Amino acid sequence: MNPPKQKYFLPFQREWLQDQSPLKIMQKSRQIGASFVDAHDSVLKAGSRRARLDVWVSSRDETQAKLYLEDCARWAEFYQIGAEDLGRKLISHPNDLGAYVLQFANGRRIYSLSSNPNALAGKRGHVKLDEFALHQDQRMLYRVAKPLTQWGGTLSIISTHRGSQTIFNDLIRDITERGNPMGWSLHTVPLQKAVEQGLVEKINDKTGGTESREAFLSRLHSQCIDEEQWLQEYCCTPADESAAFITFDMLTACEEPELKLLNIQELENCLTIHHDKSDSASFRGAHAPPRVATGALAGGTFDVLHNRESVTQIENQKSKTKNPSHPLPSAPIPNQSEVNFFPSPNSILFLGLDVARKHDLCVFDVGEKIGDVVWDRLRIEMRGCRFAEIEAELYRLLRMPQIKRACIDATGLGAQLAERAAERFEWKVEPITFTAPMKEELAFGLRADFEERRLRIVCDNQLVADLRGIKKEVTESGNIRFLGESGDSHCDRFWAKALRQHAARYRVHFRAIVG
Repeated sequence: MNPPKQKYFLPFQREWLQDQSPLKIMQKSRQIGASFVDAHDSVLKAGSRRARLDVWVSSRDETQAKLYLEDCARWAEFYQIGAEDLGRKLISHPNDLGAYVLQFANGRRIYSLSSNPNALAGKRGHVKLDEFALHQDQRMLYRVAKPLTQWGGTLSIISTHRGSQTIFNDLIRDITERGNPMGWSLHTVPLQKAVEQGLVEKINDKTGGTESREAFLSRLHSQCIDEEQWLQEYCCTPADESAAFITFDMLTACEEPELKLLNIQELENCLTIHHDKSDSASFRGAHAPPRVATGALAGGTFDVLHNRESVTQIENQKSKTKNPSHPLPSAPIPNQSEVNFFPSPNSILFLGLDVARKHDLCVFDVGEKIGDVVWDRLRIEMRGCRFAEIEAELYRLLRMPQIKRACIDATGLGAQLAERAAERFEWKVEPITFTAPMKEELAFGLRADFEERRLRIVCDNQLVADLRGIKKEVTESGNIRFLGESGDSHCDRFWAKALRQHAARYRVHFRAIVG
């Protein structure tokens, strides 16, 4: 196969492609085309006539694994190599682990799979670990992956950073600070380097845009929630974990990449319609409501369902808030028995509500408890809404029989809301006053749930910013207080989730009445 013309790749991509080191690693910015060029490398390794080994690619989740293989298929078509997309194949029967497979005419294959280390055990070939820092068990994944290369294979790691305490960052520090004892070939590509080499022009060619390099960098910087996100996601600078109350390791262990939030109408549908959770595709087709947009509502805003004809009208209205609840995913859901994607009429739900009206967010957080684990189901964020509008959303949720307990912030503006809800729904509602001891109980309770993996959360930058924004401070008198702000809130999402987890620890006590 002849190498592609230079117009297809930027200099940093060509350097990666031409590097044939047995161990190579890239710390990079987001969305610069690293996986795109690495897919090309995989096709060269598996598709050539003299290829001896398969290629095994471990991505963070099943969606990314599928996208990677699609890039491989495009490069195979570019070279006019005989290649057949075999779809998703079972590669480990006892564990029901599968991979997306591209098979070449020479019999070699590219296997693209999600991050379960067990899927690589007993295999051999070239190994690619994509977004390595985001994998839940990096140490085990590396231990299992490295022996695959024993018979002439290569190991490639590509990732952005996810905190300073990751195995990925340890490897980078071994190279830069400890003399590189393993012999890695290091590639460092922050966004600024990619832009200097022509990334913006590539994007403009694809999109028809005319954005300048300076405007592009300024826009991406301004769209970051905080400086930590900018430095870590785009500048190859891992976030400092020393002052974090909840670390990236805790978050990564509890994130479920395939999990999506529902909006309130979808939640109601799930709770009233009997369906088979395993038949997710038919469920979406039959019951998924229209898509969601942000619309105005009497002085404040939150998400409303609408038909396609009303999109323009709604989008022209002034919006003050955002709701992170997305429609049900359109992509096929992977066959993973552990993942529980939809609640049902038999679900047990819990609600946490952090109350605010003007400056901070008012956040509703609903989770479903399955065994001893609480799964994210819905989050509503309201800013600048009237008391009656907040109360209406709260009552709509509390009327659901599946919501067994709700903890409501009863401090300041929330006092009246919590009192009225407790009068109407009685035992279902627990008003929580944010005293210093209570905030300590809530915060440490949430951290313990993260440490013990008693919750599963969606992948959401705003949520991560709030969860990491909380800092613990010990006063001169020895008391603990919690401080924190993220870009668009005072960590309101943190406190709503802490209230939800507190509600989920509630135990019902039954008394027998003998008469």
